Amino acid sequence: MASRVVMPKLTDTMEEGVVVKWKKHEGDPVAAGDVLAEIETDKAVMDLEAFATGTLRKTLADEGDTVKAGALIAVIGEADEDIQSVLSETTRAAQPAAAPPQERTQDGKPREIGARATPRPAGAKVQPPPSAPARSSERVIASPRAKALAAELGVDLSTIHGTGPEGRIIEQDVRQAMPASRHVSRTTDRPLSQMRKAIIRATTQSKAPVPHFYLTTDIDMEEAEKLRASFKHHRAHHPSVTDVLIKASALALEKYPSINVSYTGDAIRHHATIDIGIAVGLDDGLITPVLRDCGAKSLEQIAEESRPLIERARQKQLQPADYTGATFSISNLGMYDVDNFIAVLLPPEAAAVAVGAIRDVPVVERGTVRTGRRMTVTLSCDHRVLDGVQAAQFLQEFKRLLEHPLELLLPKETA
Repeated sequence: MASRVVMPKLTDTMEEGVVVKWKKHEGDPVAAGDVLAEIETDKAVMDLEAFATGTLRKTLADEGDTVKAGALIAVIGEADEDIQSVLSETTRAAQPAAAPPQERTQDGKPREIGARATPRPAGAKVQPPPSAPARSSERVIASPRAKALAAELGVDLSTIHGTGPEGRIIEQDVRQAMPASRHVSRTTDRPLSQMRKAIIRATTQSKAPVPHFYLTTDIDMEEAEKLRASFKHHRAHHPSVTDVLIKASALALEKYPSINVSYTGDAIRHHATIDIGIAVGLDDGLITPVLRDCGAKSLEQIAEESRPLIERARQKQLQPADYTGATFSISNLGMYDVDNFIAVLLPPEAAAVAVGAIRDVPVVERGTVRTGRRMTVTLSCDHRVLDGVQAAQFLQEFKRLLEHPLELLLPKETA
């Protein structure tokens, strides 16, 4: 019996995915567990594995196509099986497909018949989408950006020689094929990446309905910098500024647990653990991997665990559980010489801190001016569950800990 392969919905925020590369082609034998394709979601590139065994009879999406979650993208069946009834459900995978038939797993949860998506193994590198050999003489292999630019400029892709992998037409090829007169005063619309679309949805859903308020303070970072310098001299691995901020946040949240909450619509949810999101900037957007149970971790443990977590985020190798459910988050742009900014809250968190650069400033003490090291931080809060006094108390404790950083090293029972 023919099995339907659909674009999987891997997270609550995923509405569509991109077929990066087909690993199997029409006519290839397929066994359950074989990787059919690479799929780009809003956060990572995943391997789409087959559930069924048979022959890949039909693919309904080209490499680079954006496909709605739940839409049919391929059919697996016997070599001589009639699959017309399956194909008649949709004419193109880019159009929404009817809900696919489901079967039950051993734990009773539904799953799609045909294929499943799994994350890339840790350490695997995400490669740009290379071209597979054309399945017919009429098919033109081009990147999504090249297709969009060619459509905008009215350039016939079939007349262009591609310089990308295996003859793939890239954006630069389209530009070089334009008449000289058309290179003047042109604009380019680049298709939104899946990550950028997810950011648009998340920030729009947060900034508009959530009543934000903000508190800003300057923090003396001289002692914290001395602490980090001491680690550098005596330890093989030393905590980053962000690691120090995570530890200070965790201790302050333990003292003021009313900040470690979420708005549920009819209640305030108090979280038993402190799960801190770390904003990581990527070429095409932003992702916030979550370091779990920070209240139970020492500064050294935080430093050891945050480094590989951030690296996996940069390589787009996170699983959904790695970047969802933060109860507080930290966004640090100090390394880019940004003095001050504000963070947008991403539910379920009710508070987030935005951190600027540590900078030299004049400090007046008892009539004497000296050079000091200061860092500006801004706390964003959800006014539905937090008020100004609560937030100010938390921020005051956060500041005190960073200005007396030896307390970050004390055992938990005496901190």
